[in-house]
Amino acid sequence: MNQTMSKNIIISGGGTGGHVFPAISIANAIKEIDPECAILFVGAQGKIEMEKVPAAGYKIIGLPVAGLQRKLTVKNLTFIFKLVRSLKISKNIINEFKPDVVVGVGGYASGPVLFIANRKRIPTVIQEQNSYAGLTNKILAKKSKVICVAYEGMEKYFPKEKIILTGNPVRQDLLNKITNRDEALSYFNLKNKKTIVIIGGSLGAGTINKSVIKDLQKIGDSNCQVLWQTGRYYYKDVLKAYEDSGVNNIKVLDFVTRMDLAYACADVIISRAGAGTISELCLVGKPVILVPSPNVAEDHQTKNALALVNKNAAILIRDTDAVENLIDNALILINDEAKKSELSIHISKLALKDSAKNIAVEVLKLIQ
Repeated sequence: MNQTMSKNIIISGGGTGGHVFPAISIANAIKEIDPECAILFVGAQGKIEMEKVPAAGYKIIGLPVAGLQRKLTVKNLTFIFKLVRSLKISKNIINEFKPDVVVGVGGYASGPVLFIANRKRIPTVIQEQNSYAGLTNKILAKKSKVICVAYEGMEKYFPKEKIILTGNPVRQDLLNKITNRDEALSYFNLKNKKTIVIIGGSLGAGTINKSVIKDLQKIGDSNCQVLWQTGRYYYKDVLKAYEDSGVNNIKVLDFVTRMDLAYACADVIISRAGAGTISELCLVGKPVILVPSPNVAEDHQTKNALALVNKNAAILIRDTDAVENLIDNALILINDEAKKSELSIHISKLALKDSAKNIAVEVLKLIQ
């Protein structure tokens, strides 16, 4: 790992695509500004970053770190040992790579690396994606130089003077692609009619899928059509339920690779409320119904969603209410032109462009 280049940067964190892909976007933006920078990723062993980061052309080292379970479990017996081991490895990585700055994007690996960097007085940057800061980032923020956030009002968690509103790095190319709606409808073999796009992420969202299955006949009797990304785990069961229903105005897919085209089709979008997804939806500027996942730390998806709802930029349906109410609300919204326009205007105002580039600039400023 010995480097002769004058600017060395570590990017640490991961665990989910919502952490990994923004991290890669930041790295790409840094290299675009200064191609001579050497970038090393530090992630968690066995997590998605160990595959996606090398595929993007960057070197990564994995730590044995794991999360602390919120309930009593045997897994917590190994937590301390893995943490101590990860801190030792992080110290060795930093001593050998000699970073000028360390960036934490959240996830298991972010804590040990930033902790060691702070102790060695190496400048650190936190990229906080959510509207609610977790305990680890609140602790690390005390010694971090810069905290890049995606939501206003984050001074209740972090020192105000360190906060920079940058937004979350997402598929910024969505802004650069001028996609014709007719082209998008043709791509998915859809008709030229009002369209609800349902996205539950690559793994899918069980509650959202159950909600749609319950009301397949209502959708079939409506004046609209649906593009439905089920997630690969749920695809076979969902497809069977759809085929058995006799409804013919829904396109069922396990995964959508061309999200730009899916968004171009949409008159209304139904989605979970992950930080990266919300930032992307702000850029897209379409009316959206958010169904926050309850299976996340400190219920941060609900807090992300409320940040939009409080600005009249989205509709919130809680996970516990979705099966009963989601499709009814979607069918009402898609025929309410005034409400759709209102939501679209307000969510578009929250879009933050060039987030990866803005974060990269802040990182490079810290290198003397």
